[in-house]
Amino acid sequence: MRVGRLELDVVARRGALVVVCEVRSRSRARPVFPAETIRGKKLARVRRATAIWLRQQKLGRVHARIDAAAVLFDGPDGEPRIEYYENVSFPFRHV
Repeated sequence: MRVGRLELDVVARRGALVVVCEVRSRSRARPVFPAETIRGKKLARVRRATAIWLRQQKLGRVHARIDAAAVLFDGPDGEPRIEYYENVSFPFRHV
């Protein structure tokens, strides 16, 4: 979803909770795991876009959370493997 020149990958809402999910994908985990490509500048852009989007939507009092999803297409026949991280802080380090 575009927010001016910024972008939000996924926005979901359940009641007063709004979750913005940054999604990164790769065909393999090397040289870096997909979520590790989300650096401080990217997180700042996601936070800024989230704040703008929330103001535009006029949702009232909501709690916003930023999550990350790492998608690896390294399974049998290129099937995706998804790892999901709630309420992330960056820089992200995959364990």
